[in-house]
Amino acid sequence: MQAIASVAFVTLLGLYVARNCRILPDNLPPGPRPLPLLGNIHQVPLAHPERTFAQWGSRYGDVIYLRMFTKPTLILNSIDAARELLDKRSTKYSGRPPSILLADLTGWGLSLPNFQMGERLRKQRRWLHTSLYAKSAVDKAEPAQMREARVLLAGLLDSPDRYSEHLHRYTTSVMMEVVYGHTVTAEDDRYMHTASEALRGTTEVAAAGANIVDFMPFLRHIPAWIPGARFKRLADETRDSVIAVHREPYALVENAMATGDDKPSMVRALIEEYSLRDMLEEEKPDIQNAAAISFLAGVETTKAALLIFVLAMVLHPEAQMVAQREIDSVVGFERLPDLRDRTSLPYVECILQEVYRWQCPVPLGLPHLVSEEDEYRGYRIPEGCMTMANLWRALMMRDPDLYPDPDIFRPERYYGLPSDEAKRLDPRNIVFGYGRRICPGRRFADTSDWLVIAAILATFNIRKARDATGNEIIPPIEFTSGSVTHPRDCVCSIMPRSERATELIRRPA
Repeated sequence: MQAIASVAFVTLLGLYVARNCRILPDNLPPGPRPLPLLGNIHQVPLAHPERTFAQWGSRYGDVIYLRMFTKPTLILNSIDAARELLDKRSTKYSGRPPSILLADLTGWGLSLPNFQMGERLRKQRRWLHTSLYAKSAVDKAEPAQMREARVLLAGLLDSPDRYSEHLHRYTTSVMMEVVYGHTVTAEDDRYMHTASEALRGTTEVAAAGANIVDFMPFLRHIPAWIPGARFKRLADETRDSVIAVHREPYALVENAMATGDDKPSMVRALIEEYSLRDMLEEEKPDIQNAAAISFLAGVETTKAALLIFVLAMVLHPEAQMVAQREIDSVVGFERLPDLRDRTSLPYVECILQEVYRWQCPVPLGLPHLVSEEDEYRGYRIPEGCMTMANLWRALMMRDPDLYPDPDIFRPERYYGLPSDEAKRLDPRNIVFGYGRRICPGRRFADTSDWLVIAAILATFNIRKARDATGNEIIPPIEFTSGSVTHPRDCVCSIMPRSERATELIRRPA
């Protein structure tokens, strides 16, 4: 039975690719030669494709054309190309490639990243802008961020070897508070567990499928037991947790509002707004989806940046000591740094910027889709072309013309720059995306990162761990591969800077 199914699958594959392969005009951007049927899919590795794209840049330039099976694909390896197409021509480059794997099979179909341009997208972006970008919203979130930062510091004091778990709890708890008004009080919090399962499953699905089903949509119909269909099995297993993360925290807010135990949150504000307009039932699915995706996206990207920070401090204690001297002189030893101090701590700011640049947490960002045929530098960009900005290369991030010695973690590269130059080199103008698809929660995410980095620098020393014979363990600069990337297995020593720092952490807020 399996043999017959496999033969049928190969036959269908051949028919599908043959029907969809078309000879395109020659005035396409340069790129590696494609094979019949496969295109360039065989040349793009599953792990860290951004590095291969960067290598191709030296041969083909900063605008590279590929074909992934039948799908035209454009890789942008420079800031200039990305800004010109994704920012200045955003009316043509703001679509989103259909994601059958994550949208249809896993249950994220109504989430903001999967919407095409239109009123629904604008509405949800407006919601997130109000809750996660507006300065008033960021200011209101600071007490929750500071409270959870203290919980994080206490965790590092008690079990420093579990620092990754403590960072995960911080990012999850802060997002849970802001989006749903729920305060996490225990490590086994039901809603935090639900969110973690949905996030873990979604990450595994994307890795297992390598998005091949998005390039050949008919694969969505194959049985889960077919060899090579692991993505289908994982999607089926993950769908329940994705549905739960949409419904359960939302129901928590509804119940809290009914009993008068609710707290300010993004979801509460939207329920109140649309209840007054007698439109809640109509808008409920969109509210659930906007809340779920903003929650999980905020957790994953913020945690990734903080893990990169830890690795950078292990490898570069000299940068850590400069920042600590700055904090000591500005803030003192009796309190933690807060947002009032941010403009007075320029070197801490430089460390955060260099974290974003040195190992970009989102190396390829999210893909855009060309909605209308375009021309750039005399090349034809076909309608329906998937377009990706290689943030890892162009910060993109390995551009020696912009950032000398790009592989070296060097925060002082931003220190004391004239305002125009500082703005031009600030990685935050790139790492959060482009044009009409720029991350609506970027100000909130950046604030969450800064508060934790400043708090850890104020109270802890992060150093290389030592083995049983007393030799330093130098962690490798190795990263996971995926839409969001973070360091692998960074073993380190995290110790309080002094008894006074320990007392500050233990002191009630």
